[in-house]
Amino acid sequence: MSEHNAPGTADAQDGQAVRSGFRPTAVASVELGAIGQWVGVTVAGAAASVPVTGISLNSRTVERGDLYVALPGSAHHGADFAATAIESGAVAVLTDDAGARLLALLPDTSVPVLVVDEPRSVVGRLSALIYRSQTSDASSPSLFGVTGTNGKTTTTYFLNSLLQALGKKTGLIGTIEIVAGGDPIPSLLTTPESTDIHALLALMRERGLDAASMEVSSHAVSFRRVDGVVFDVVGFTNLTQDHLDHHGTMDDYFRTKAELFSQERARAAVVTVDDDWGRRLAAEARIPVTTLSTLPTVVSNGTSDSVDDADWTVTDQRSRGLGTEFTLRGRAGVELRVHTGLPGTFNVSNAALALAMVLASGADPAEVQAALDAGDPFTVAVPGRMQLVSAKPAAVVDFAHNPDALARALEAVRSTDPSSRVIVVFGATGQRDQGKRPAMGAIAARLADVVIISDDDPHDEDAAAIRADVLVGATDAKEAEQLDCRILEVFPRDEAIRKAVELAAPEDTILVAGRGHEVWQEVKGVNLALDDRVELRNALTARGFTVLEDDRIES
Repeated sequence: MSEHNAPGTADAQDGQAVRSGFRPTAVASVELGAIGQWVGVTVAGAAASVPVTGISLNSRTVERGDLYVALPGSAHHGADFAATAIESGAVAVLTDDAGARLLALLPDTSVPVLVVDEPRSVVGRLSALIYRSQTSDASSPSLFGVTGTNGKTTTTYFLNSLLQALGKKTGLIGTIEIVAGGDPIPSLLTTPESTDIHALLALMRERGLDAASMEVSSHAVSFRRVDGVVFDVVGFTNLTQDHLDHHGTMDDYFRTKAELFSQERARAAVVTVDDDWGRRLAAEARIPVTTLSTLPTVVSNGTSDSVDDADWTVTDQRSRGLGTEFTLRGRAGVELRVHTGLPGTFNVSNAALALAMVLASGADPAEVQAALDAGDPFTVAVPGRMQLVSAKPAAVVDFAHNPDALARALEAVRSTDPSSRVIVVFGATGQRDQGKRPAMGAIAARLADVVIISDDDPHDEDAAAIRADVLVGATDAKEAEQLDCRILEVFPRDEAIRKAVELAAPEDTILVAGRGHEVWQEVKGVNLALDDRVELRNALTARGFTVLEDDRIES
């Protein structure tokens, strides 16, 4: 489950436990008295020497020796679940005044209770203290963080692939999965809770990993999930309209992202300066910044200007199969020849950012070029990100769920064959930024030949009302701009996908956008099994079309 459809709770679904692979196997204990001193609470008597070996926000995954953190939530307080946590082995509870009052109603808490004004504000750094997640010696993996509206997932996959090509043992924390030197663990949030992150970093150190890449969402910053984490290099992709239901304005959205580019959170940064937001971030960041230009021109205040002042610049782009070859040119005269097998200019940007971040970490350009030549690391299948399901018709599943991402995806799949049509299936998420809905409808009408509006994740909102908002944007744009497109409303989503395949000719392109790798659709609190890739494969097979292997990328 990703940020755009993940509900929040007081007793957070961290999924952290030894059995889940999230924790290190050996943790040196920290005395509760030291923890109390750290948060400004005096722990008296024998309680001060109680050993703490873990920390959890989730009563269901508490391990013996844990400090259970009971946070306030929208529907419940974490203290409501304290009895379960204590029964599972929690040795102490950290909470606020409201939580303490709820705990006082229990017959016998049987464990010390530490009360602070804002427990959320100390969880990240407490987790770092308990797990010793990032040590000053060379045993801790180098940590790369990627933020921005679009491109975070693909960039982290590119980072990991390049680092592996350089001989590194890598980890990954992101939307799709978490990898810490063992079997992948499905991810619930773009960025896990801080308790999980610090446990994972300690686990990665324990398993001898050399480097790790992490997606960092704006929610992660504002909900303090990355508190206490210090990144070696952070990267910025772009900023476009999204999550305004949470942030309110684009300026607030930007400021939240910008918090990551500070001395307490990162040592160095690479910022893509293809628009005003990137240029502003590069100017305001409080850490050393390397700038990256990936487009021939930069959009500034609504006009296009040439870029000639970036530290790294993408040049000489040319098509190769579905992907692109390009040159990454540095100010010092360094040039690297690069190829990505994934379609779209945005994947050129993602590959260039991953490459610049690895170089900013101190990698030798000659060794990087050798890795690029030997392994083609940017031709890597990223689940649900421009994932090719069939070649004729070209059928693609992508996570594009905001206006900018949808526009980029539609532009990327447009064939040069004038007889080829683009058929798009998409919807909008319920209980999220409603301003995106008509904008996405208008974009689809402008850039696709057949627009099929269906459902994404309605959550508790009326699905028909969401579709209507999208439909208004599409039909208004068609009429006002005299667009030659066909607009359909088809639901449920699996039926919409079958309709797209029914309408497709072998030379056409089908884009199913919005859900990507997700396998559940939430409707009125019920998770329904729905995987766009499976539905698309089944529909294509039923019509006699040939589908590709899950991980195949044609280059």
